[in-house]
Amino acid sequence: MKAIVKGALAAGVLLIVAAGFMAGLRAPAPSPERKQTLTIAAASDLKFALDEFLAEFRARHPDASIQVTYGSSGNFLAQISNGAPFDVFLSADVAYPRKLAEQGLVDEKEPVFLYAVGRIVVWVPEGSPLAVESLGMEALREPAARRIAIANPQHAPYGRAAEAALKSLGVHEAVKDRLVLGENIAQTAQFVQSGSADAGIIALALALAPAMKGQGRYWEVPLEAYPRMEQGGAILKRAADPELARRFRDELLGPRGRALLGRYGFSLPGE
Repeated sequence: MKAIVKGALAAGVLLIVAAGFMAGLRAPAPSPERKQTLTIAAASDLKFALDEFLAEFRARHPDASIQVTYGSSGNFLAQISNGAPFDVFLSADVAYPRKLAEQGLVDEKEPVFLYAVGRIVVWVPEGSPLAVESLGMEALREPAARRIAIANPQHAPYGRAAEAALKSLGVHEAVKDRLVLGENIAQTAQFVQSGSADAGIIALALALAPAMKGQGRYWEVPLEAYPRMEQGGAILKRAADPELARRFRDELLGPRGRALLGRYGFSLPGE
């Protein structure tokens, strides 16, 4: 009888151990050393401002691995809709993250947010004969403006803003055959910097960036000359580390982020 009891106890212990082992296989305990990761798709007008913000963010979160890709917001919309593995999307047009929300690709607990309002300028290199400061958009009618760079209006919000401003200020017909299209607003600025274009309509944030400041002159296009450029973002449903994504968003919308975006020429939501 005793032998039977001992056998039953031993079998029970084995079953418990086996069950624990199988449970361990099904749900491994998270490692405390797991690397936090954050991948960001960001509108290219944010290039310099966000690089500066992320340098400070990384210093505050040294254990996090953060990667950012800059490009056209319209292209990012298509890529994310087709499964591109980004955690956070910062768009130059808030309509794009809202479209992703309609597709069910945004974390339902974290609504689409506004982070800035974009502004555009006519920018020329420092030695250009075009007197943009005094002539404004009219300077583009001058023969010296043989090639004028804007972002592609088909997928870049800054391109649509530039095209709208050219039309509302009455110079589009005069210059439409001289337009050269950049893939995004950063490439548009490079066209002018490199001499591939004589003038360009670019983001104020780029004109004020240390990499371009002092290299050119600009005239700010009045806000009423083009549709308001509300820039917005979203935390995507497939975010690998939602907590880190929320921390990034909250700090970008907080005092540090707002001050930095304002310094780069963005208007801020609510102001």
